[in-house]
Amino acid sequence: MAGLSRSAPTAPKLRVPGRVVRDPDLVKRARKVLPGGVNSPVRAMDQIGREPIFIERAAGCEITDREGHTYVDWVGSWGPLILGHADPGVVEAVKTAAGRGTSFGAATEAEVELAEMVASRMPSVEMIRMTSSGTEAAMSAVRLARAITRRDVIVKFAGAYHGHADGLLAEAGSGVATLGVPSGPGITAAQSGDTVVVDWNDRDGVTAALERHDVAALIAEPVAANMGVIPPEPGFLEFLREATRENGAMLIFDEVITGFRVAPGGAQQLYGVDPDLTVIGKILGGGLPAAAFGGPAVHMERVAPAGDVYQAGTLSGNPLAVAAGMATLRRLDRAAYVRLGELTDRLRAGLGGLTEDRALQVTSAPGLVTLFFSPRPVSDFREAVDCDLEAHARFCRLMLDRGVYLPPSQFEAWFVSLAHDEASIDRTLRAAGESLDRVL
Repeated sequence: MAGLSRSAPTAPKLRVPGRVVRDPDLVKRARKVLPGGVNSPVRAMDQIGREPIFIERAAGCEITDREGHTYVDWVGSWGPLILGHADPGVVEAVKTAAGRGTSFGAATEAEVELAEMVASRMPSVEMIRMTSSGTEAAMSAVRLARAITRRDVIVKFAGAYHGHADGLLAEAGSGVATLGVPSGPGITAAQSGDTVVVDWNDRDGVTAALERHDVAALIAEPVAANMGVIPPEPGFLEFLREATRENGAMLIFDEVITGFRVAPGGAQQLYGVDPDLTVIGKILGGGLPAAAFGGPAVHMERVAPAGDVYQAGTLSGNPLAVAAGMATLRRLDRAAYVRLGELTDRLRAGLGGLTEDRALQVTSAPGLVTLFFSPRPVSDFREAVDCDLEAHARFCRLMLDRGVYLPPSQFEAWFVSLAHDEASIDRTLRAAGESLDRVL
């Protein structure tokens, strides 16, 4: 990393005794053919001292493992399932689309309709280019920003995860922090050298980075959600908009998590700050692989074949993912966001009641909640890493024993869905009270 890296610590990998192995044969089989037995690192549950749980089916706000244990699910496939698991409308849309063909490698009307839906919701987006993952979308947005500005350096925030593209892994949060994985192996010095890392909510750090480096773009989650949920301090997003504009750098909002979750038009609508480019995913695909990057036509028309910035993908705009995304977005009307806010507030308030006289902090944004095991408010990645990770691991194990499935990492958000209800929240709060009594 170059320049202003603050050397935010990577979370230590815990050594937790009493590891539970419910399905040793399947774990053994998995580890013979999959690195660590999983296809995405945080699923391994190493951080909380568990072997991975193998899911067989899910419906609404509950998931069931292959041994028949059912859990209230606060992971929601890490954010896409804002309507819950196996939503009938989404399932029917996918079935109908599959009946016409699973992939064409050619343009479809549905892709145009989905792009129109996105453009009608997000204030700063006139055009999008679809991809199959958030990693691809973020990587492509950065490439476009470099082409537009003719500059190289990217500024990001410690603990922010923008996918696993080489230059964006510097001091990443989420699964990288959870597993204590260093950001460097396999990444060249040239790639990491073009990334400058500053602390979230640190105006002085941002100012210094923009002054000292020829910055192409600053990329940020407008609500940090890969170091746990840490909203921006008042005025911080407005500061980022003004500072990048004055510097000639582009402002990229990574709304892979916040897009269509915290508001119909994402965090940029919620906070009234328009970025130059936006990265979206998760809810966009309704539970199937889909993401996109977008912005004003003047920028997006630099993307091939309209322009000279190359980007392509065989399965981009896949008809099944497009159908699931449209079915999801159609359901997300004003009443849906009111309901999501009510559910989020109920969960946050309930957890807040349990944190009195305990070294705990609760943070939230619409549809997102985190319980930090910290005696002090958490405002950046450094403070998130200083949380009591051992206590968090014990808490997650105890919650699983009580039928509640939480993100197995202090650095992930709990995802509230419209399939949750008062009963599932109250069940979660009872389990949390019992578990906290044993942890703290």
